[in-house]
Amino acid sequence: MTTPARLAVDRIEALIQQEVGRNIAGLFDAARGGLWTAASALASAPRLSVGLITGFYVPLGAPPAAETDGPVGAAMLAAALRQIGAACRLATDEPCRATCAAALQGSDVPIDVVPLGGRVEKTIAHWCGFGVTHAIAIERCGRSADGAPRNMRGEDISAFTLPLDGLFLAPWWRKIAVGDGGNEIGMGSLPASLIGADIAHGAAIACATPSEHLIVAGVSNWGAYALIGALAVLRRDWRGTLISCLDPGRDAAILRACVNDGPAVDGVTRQRTLTVDNLPIEVHREKLQAIRAVVEAYAAT
Repeated sequence: MTTPARLAVDRIEALIQQEVGRNIAGLFDAARGGLWTAASALASAPRLSVGLITGFYVPLGAPPAAETDGPVGAAMLAAALRQIGAACRLATDEPCRATCAAALQGSDVPIDVVPLGGRVEKTIAHWCGFGVTHAIAIERCGRSADGAPRNMRGEDISAFTLPLDGLFLAPWWRKIAVGDGGNEIGMGSLPASLIGADIAHGAAIACATPSEHLIVAGVSNWGAYALIGALAVLRRDWRGTLISCLDPGRDAAILRACVNDGPAVDGVTRQRTLTVDNLPIEVHREKLQAIRAVVEAYAAT
């Protein structure tokens, strides 16, 4: 039996599964239901302590920097988690440190930074000591089949990207991933042949690192918004707080901080603009408002 809650979460998932030019309709179909299972895992946890992983470096950006997709959504989700009393921290590598710090400025969320050429064991130990229960990777480039992280153009960016896959895959926490192109941590849950079928350079870029729960969105930041909305549906005691966290003003402020203070660049255009995946603030505002409307309609029933 399909419950009203499941219908509401599925409506939110449908909102974020909007094609924006990457030919990922097949990935949407294969991952459908992932928002429900991911949110259910978080909502039912007896204790919630989340480790976020994000940051996707663009070496040919103007300037070279992390992209705006990922840190913005991670910061929005972190703020929501802290508002409901969950513990939270964020991990990235050195090239993406400044953008992630800009996204989290004013919050109490600590950042674990792994240097290029370093190892993730120290961060794993930090997370174990912190009591992390769930790892959530949002738009973090992962290892392809030959071990190299590759961007959407098929370029090997291992000189600028530390494999945080090992942190994600450590056995001490549940695993949730959000991606939008096939090369992100978590996409190993889908067949590589599916990623290679329609996506440019898909056979080369397909990430081999799987996740227990995978959310595929047109823009990865939208997956973070959707998790906030789905948790608001599933937990009545969190609902009012989480609805208020679906705030386009906060989202825009985080984006501005990333671009101005990070800096950060658009991952598609590689320019330092107030856009995410070549989409302006207004598009992301509308997506947040649409997710919030679904939650509010469910709450009114």
